[in-house]
Amino acid sequence: MELYLYDFSEYLDSDVDEHGFFKYPKLDSYWVEQSRHPFFIKVDGHFAGFVLVNSSCKYASNKNTCSISQFFVMKKYRKANVGNFAAKHVFDLLDCEWEVRILNTNKPALSFWHKVICEYTKGEYTFHSNALPDWDGVGYTFTTKEK
Repeated sequence: MELYLYDFSEYLDSDVDEHGFFKYPKLDSYWVEQSRHPFFIKVDGHFAGFVLVNSSCKYASNKNTCSISQFFVMKKYRKANVGNFAAKHVFDLLDCEWEVRILNTNKPALSFWHKVICEYTKGEYTFHSNALPDWDGVGYTFTTKEK
């Protein structure tokens, strides 16, 4: 989580606390709340990243919603298509209406998610570019297809 928050600090202008750590509220809740799902990404037995999924959505309308809350792949694995595989695998694991939101300032993520979602849904998604009071970004919504 620290590596992710460090990478993400350029988009949120965040700082470490007095002990040199970033804070991520509610991380523990991903292991105890039914509406939250933590996933680790491993490559050849080594940790390569993680995906945190929750049901906190801004665009999705269904009661059965899943949102990519946090998504991180270590730089070492980014060019090896690990993120693409991990995202699609997580989409396959949970049958729901998905929402993926991306900050407008995070240009690499805008590109990554557009490609992944276009491929995964074969173009069957809704793109949300409308600004919301507490969100400076865009979003995608789509429904998991039965495989």
